[in-house]
Amino acid sequence: MLNRANKLKLRDLRLIKAIAETGQLALAAERLAMTQPAASRMVSGIEQSIGAPVFERHPKGMTPTAVGKILARNAAGLLKGMDQTLADVQSAITGQSGAVRVGAVTGAAVGFVVPAIQKLKKTASGADIHVDVAPSDVLVEGLLGGEYDFVLSRIPAGTDPRQFQVRRGRVEVIRFLVRRDHPLAGPGPLKTADLAGWEWVAQGLRTPLRQAIEEAFVSRGIPLPDEIVNTSSLLVMFAYLGSTDAIAPTSREVAELVAPTSGASQLAALDLEDPIIINPYYHLISMKNQSLSPIAMQLHDLVYAALSGES
Repeated sequence: MLNRANKLKLRDLRLIKAIAETGQLALAAERLAMTQPAASRMVSGIEQSIGAPVFERHPKGMTPTAVGKILARNAAGLLKGMDQTLADVQSAITGQSGAVRVGAVTGAAVGFVVPAIQKLKKTASGADIHVDVAPSDVLVEGLLGGEYDFVLSRIPAGTDPRQFQVRRGRVEVIRFLVRRDHPLAGPGPLKTADLAGWEWVAQGLRTPLRQAIEEAFVSRGIPLPDEIVNTSSLLVMFAYLGSTDAIAPTSREVAELVAPTSGASQLAALDLEDPIIINPYYHLISMKNQSLSPIAMQLHDLVYAALSGES
């Protein structure tokens, strides 16, 4: 019997389920867009394959036998699982579901990846999205190792850029975070010299942001701070700022998120009359010979649209 049952097809299971639910061959055939004679022949073929009656025929319709009840019950579960599988496959093909993993430096994650995910989720609620925030050298190493679909970072020195598909990023204007009641907090931009003598809490040495600030201070004849707390953690930075007079250089996107011009915040963002600019701070990078899944491509395009000012 088991060998014969292996001949059952999905359409057989759909018919068994429909007859069990309606109790009428004609109604089941209509539901499946079949003629009644064709449905009758299919039932006979099923019973021949099974080697046992599946339905009892009577003047008022058809009722499943003990075998038919087992088939109808399991057909419902199998068909539901198959329908969900097909829906998932279709969603993956159209980019409405699937997994995508992105890496980004802090400012890019806040300014571009998060808004892009919010847009994507409006049409692809089933997407499984992972976002890692890390320095550029870690992100590019992960991209090369297949950990990410794409990253928003710079290309570290010594890394061959020819293996990447690179969408050029935009320049980054550095802003300075302080606690809301800091002596420097107030209207109007500051002179770079106004930042001299204050403690810093900043990204570590050799990061593009740190290097740009140090070069700007040196070129303008302003002494670098004697006291610097080095951290890549925004949580550590914010906590330190809240209880000290330290200054934290950060990206424009991070400053706009935690210290908006309107709304209550424990932090304030300072601007300079002569801004310090990183040109450019990061790029949208993917592997040149690697195809992105539909969902990953959707997110990639949304990030790039924001990065290039198209959205």
